[in-house]
Amino acid sequence: MKNLSLPARQIPLDDSWDVIVAGGGPAGCTAAIAAAREGAKTLLIESTGSLGGSGTSALVPAWCPFSDKEKIIYRGLAETVFNASKEGMSHVGAADLDWVPIDAERLKRVYDKLVTDAGVTVLFHTSLASVEKAGAVDEVSALLVANKAGLSALQAKVYIDCTGDADLAAWAGAPFHKGDETGYIQPSTHCFVLSNVDDQAYRHSPQLGWWDPASPIHSIIASGKYPEIPDKHLCNNNVGPGTVGFNAGHVWDVDNTDPASVSRGLMKGRQLAASYRDALAEFAPAAFGNAFLVATGSVIGVRESRRITGDYTLTLTDYIERRSFADEICRNSYFIDLHPTKAEHKDKIDDVTLATRFKHYGKGESHGVPYRCLTPKGLKNVLVAGRAISCERIVQGSVRVMPVCLAMGEAAGLAAALAARSPGHDVHAVDIPTLRRRLQQHGAYLPPVSTVVETLVPAGA
Repeated sequence: MKNLSLPARQIPLDDSWDVIVAGGGPAGCTAAIAAAREGAKTLLIESTGSLGGSGTSALVPAWCPFSDKEKIIYRGLAETVFNASKEGMSHVGAADLDWVPIDAERLKRVYDKLVTDAGVTVLFHTSLASVEKAGAVDEVSALLVANKAGLSALQAKVYIDCTGDADLAAWAGAPFHKGDETGYIQPSTHCFVLSNVDDQAYRHSPQLGWWDPASPIHSIIASGKYPEIPDKHLCNNNVGPGTVGFNAGHVWDVDNTDPASVSRGLMKGRQLAASYRDALAEFAPAAFGNAFLVATGSVIGVRESRRITGDYTLTLTDYIERRSFADEICRNSYFIDLHPTKAEHKDKIDDVTLATRFKHYGKGESHGVPYRCLTPKGLKNVLVAGRAISCERIVQGSVRVMPVCLAMGEAAGLAAALAARSPGHDVHAVDIPTLRRRLQQHGAYLPPVSTVVETLVPAGA
């Protein structure tokens, strides 16, 4: 690529912020709300035109479980978002906690109201373009962003990376991992919505999921008539009257840090959604004979990309042993949900996946997520929340989903506000007892830590 010679121009700088959050998905929204709630002047930048990420722009049709099979464990702001998202959905019970369907348009408004009420400033259609470091090599000095106003520089005391891909942290030089030992990453899924579905037939037909031997997906695959449909992955939820949302199929070789592969994936995903509509209309005509493909996600559903290297790496052993930590900022009970990394391994979806080697948690069981998983090595004033936290790849298959991302985001936002008003703005030096106490005051589920796994060593020691 040739270098272009452009006339020099002054880039405007806005240095008025205490905390800037990059990325308005679940983690980014709760991070921004929590920071603003603590009195920090907070800016949230989002590359799309709505907040919510996977549950809105990507059209993921259901929340992963909010309970540990006994009680809700993703509390605080996570519970606030969850409960507000259920209001007005007549087919969802107030006590429903697991695999609750999502009305994406309602959820957009929920996030809009919560961030607005907290005093967060939001910039939509604003993309992170570059990360600037000046003076101290371990400190971010500004973000360059691009939108319809052109390029501008934004400066804060503390930055929170909720991009999902650790863009901010990686571009600032933080170490990270991506994919498995060979570089392969989990496939994406382009979620979609079918409307004009016959509700009665849908409710009383065999389940569509591959786990039901009577599901039409088995006949669809066996027929060979729809070669675009790659496997039997067919999660679905009734998201409204006559309307079913699908988290179905896989699109392989999509790297969310590679725009060309994402572009190819979106086009392939739209074709795949149309094939599902046609296949279901043929093989499940009572429910889907007159179904209409009303929407595909404006973004593709990405399960995996970068993971930072933090002050602590959450391990498979931590998960298996249900460990607690002195600095834990939330609990998690979701199973290890890894999808096959290569198309030739797609049969694993129908047989024994990697995840089934590890028994699902029983009632009341969960593990802690340490604050140190949110603090990237080598960066003083940056936090990371969401699927890109510091963890082993197999554990990322559990902590990547929306409920725990909401909880992690709230902790990151509160910690950022504490760091922003302390000398040096060092996120590694945040007082953990204060952080945990403030989270509990806002309703977070943090049981007493009965066993300290290790002694915490102050940053820089």
